[in-house]
Amino acid sequence: MRSLHSCRYDSCTVHIGAAWSIVQPWTYHVTGGKKQVEDHAYPADELMPLTCRGRVRGLEPSRGDVDDALGMFSLTLIDTLDTLVLLNKTTEFEAAVRRVLKDVRLDNDIVVSVFETNIRVLGGLLGGHSMAVMLKEGGQNMQWYQDELLHMAKDLGLRLLPAFNTSSGLPYPRVNLKYGVRGPETRTGTETDTCTACAGTIILEFAALSRFTGDPVFEAHARRALDFLWEKRQRNSNLVGTTINIHSGEWVRRDSGVGAGIDSYYEYLLKAYVLLGDDQFLQRFNIHYASIMKYISQPPLLLDVHIHKPLLPARTWMDALLAFFPGLQVLKGDIRPAIETHEMLYQVTKKHNFLPEAFTTDFRVHWAQHPLRPEFAESTYFLYKATGDPYYLEAGRTILDNLNRFARVPCGFAAMKDVRTGSHEDRMDSFFLAEMFKYLFLLFADAEDLVFDVEDYVFTTEAHLLPLSLSTSEEELDDSNFDWTCPNTRLLFPDPAFPRNLRDPIRSAVDKSCPRPFIRSKMEPGMGRPPLRAQDFMANNPEHLELLRRMGVSLIHLKDGRVQLVQHATQAVSAVAAEDGVRFMQEMMELSSQQQKEQLPPRAIQIVSHPFFGRVVLTAGPAQFGTDLSKSSTGVRGFVTVAEPYSGCSEITNKEYVQGHIALLQRGQCMFAEKARNIQKAGAIGGIVIDDNEGSSSDTAPLFQMAGDGRNTEDVTLPILFLFHKEGNILLESLKEYREVEVLLSDKARDRGVTTFPHIPPKLLKLLSFPAEEVASPEEEASPTEEEEADVAQLGEERDSEEGEEPDRDTDSSSQSVDQLLADWQEDLEAFKQMEKDEL
Repeated sequence: MRSLHSCRYDSCTVHIGAAWSIVQPWTYHVTGGKKQVEDHAYPADELMPLTCRGRVRGLEPSRGDVDDALGMFSLTLIDTLDTLVLLNKTTEFEAAVRRVLKDVRLDNDIVVSVFETNIRVLGGLLGGHSMAVMLKEGGQNMQWYQDELLHMAKDLGLRLLPAFNTSSGLPYPRVNLKYGVRGPETRTGTETDTCTACAGTIILEFAALSRFTGDPVFEAHARRALDFLWEKRQRNSNLVGTTINIHSGEWVRRDSGVGAGIDSYYEYLLKAYVLLGDDQFLQRFNIHYASIMKYISQPPLLLDVHIHKPLLPARTWMDALLAFFPGLQVLKGDIRPAIETHEMLYQVTKKHNFLPEAFTTDFRVHWAQHPLRPEFAESTYFLYKATGDPYYLEAGRTILDNLNRFARVPCGFAAMKDVRTGSHEDRMDSFFLAEMFKYLFLLFADAEDLVFDVEDYVFTTEAHLLPLSLSTSEEELDDSNFDWTCPNTRLLFPDPAFPRNLRDPIRSAVDKSCPRPFIRSKMEPGMGRPPLRAQDFMANNPEHLELLRRMGVSLIHLKDGRVQLVQHATQAVSAVAAEDGVRFMQEMMELSSQQQKEQLPPRAIQIVSHPFFGRVVLTAGPAQFGTDLSKSSTGVRGFVTVAEPYSGCSEITNKEYVQGHIALLQRGQCMFAEKARNIQKAGAIGGIVIDDNEGSSSDTAPLFQMAGDGRNTEDVTLPILFLFHKEGNILLESLKEYREVEVLLSDKARDRGVTTFPHIPPKLLKLLSFPAEEVASPEEEASPTEEEEADVAQLGEERDSEEGEEPDRDTDSSSQSVDQLLADWQEDLEAFKQMEKDEL
């Protein structure tokens, strides 16, 4: 057996002793666990390890859909047949096969899950048949065997076929083993929806059944279902949703990821290519995979998105079933993201002892259960297989230790009801013996410990073994076709420290309780100091940009005014800085997701004082905190004043002017909520934040929403709005010109009568884009004075040719008709209303 030796890539050296001391007792636990099933549960489908009895459907309280895996067909016994052979327990295997043939019935009047019955029971029978044939050909065991398991498998396949009797070819999610799906006696067949994985995880078992028996009907139905799913993919994103209508093909749930509901669909596309040799499966998988890596993969995270808007996250948590994906990436040959995601999963496992059913992007428990799922062990095995890095033996040791310490009970292994408390559930699913035992044994086993070469087999999603000899084009395939799937990691990662450089930042990001070095002497700038927090980040702060650079984070300015952050850990100045960068990116993602939770409509800032009288309406961005103007029939009206300091990031020094007024603030240097708190403390009745990005405008940039600071913002009770630079400058110039400017903050502009419209200075005319002949007066036609130019420069406005002289005008504003002005104003209002209706 394999022992843990000096780390191949890491600089550390780990010695744990002979792995046989781990695996031999574990092998005993495997067969012992199976013996517990036989002693306490047989012929029931599952063992209840806390009460030491079998779970019989109908006799125990219903667990909903979970019970659809139970069909009164000794599920655990069938599901673990090939596990016994893998462990070289051939005598026990032979006895188990005889017991299956003698006692198991498949014509039960019971409704079961098509998906679970296919992968566990049909897959178990086919895996058992493959092992029986292999042993028989070896000449030592199973000499009496005459394909009895295969005959049972065909019988079961025929019982599943009625589920595929739909116009789309997608199977019903449930079938009655005795009566099919039609008629009242079936108690099923009324369902309209199924999950993508449920319909797309059929091809391996059905194709193997067809090729073992020579009956093509099974493979044909599985291919038809896969073809339909492929045709229904979202053509722009090349992603599939989670739930689909089996009759119309419409997506019922349009969220897409690699976890629950979709996971094994992707797995079976790639493995169908490996098993069957059909290039079409590989082509489809590669197209899907490219989209997964473009939209869903955010190493080390794998986050669900919407298939029609793949840049929009669908949720901020991950489920445990996605833990299989690093193993699939190994089969694909994409090792680096597999290492990163696996490391994240490993650290979450160490943090909570087990992988919770779901956990948040900051690695807290979302759903606390852990039903002894094997997917993380699966990926650990495949990564070790690809890299030979003993780091993954250490990960396997962690899994073994935690199972024995926390899950092992006198009658077996009990699922965790809550990983936080360590409480148990009276449950031991069949996949625990079928998958977990296989992968952990294989992780530590040497070639001489195995009675056959696993390289000659494909693992199904339930870890059943199907022989590669089933491929009809086997003679066309040779090892060179698959060289790319398992690349030489020494060529990919020539730096021995490379995996450690990937893992260290992830490890620290997950375990935030780890002490960070704080070196006060001889430290590089930006190192060893408290990290930059996402909530404090300002894109125009030079010090922040320098800190980003040192953390390996690049900032890209997009044309629409947004900024994009990308991290390359290898570009950080040190491992500690890279660690800070990972944490910073995680926080930014969380802040972004919070902003996207609620899309608010635009707001209006209406200048109501002389000489505007409500005609000027500025499009404003809302805030996700403070007074909700949509719930106010009157809005908030008041005179504006510039806060000092203009940033609003410290205590307001001109409180006597701010009190009772609407404060003007500049964007930058601190969070929006902090600005709001400071002006509220000074007595302001509202706030307007003006963008410091010169040239920004609501005409060209998407609506901007001001998010909170990650804390409770219920203490902010005044309204605060955001103006882009162009619109904000209109307000600032108005204040400079008229000293007293009154505005109305509201959800939409209010109607106001206009009886007179005195002149407006040319500079404001240019900013407002009004036709000058409507409102200009001759005495205001001169160029801006030097003093005015200086004021404009101080406000950050650069206008080049726009600052030239105005041509002479001979039309006084008083000559304009009120009707014309009202018509123009109404046109502005209609434009604003239309803008409100546009998609944000």
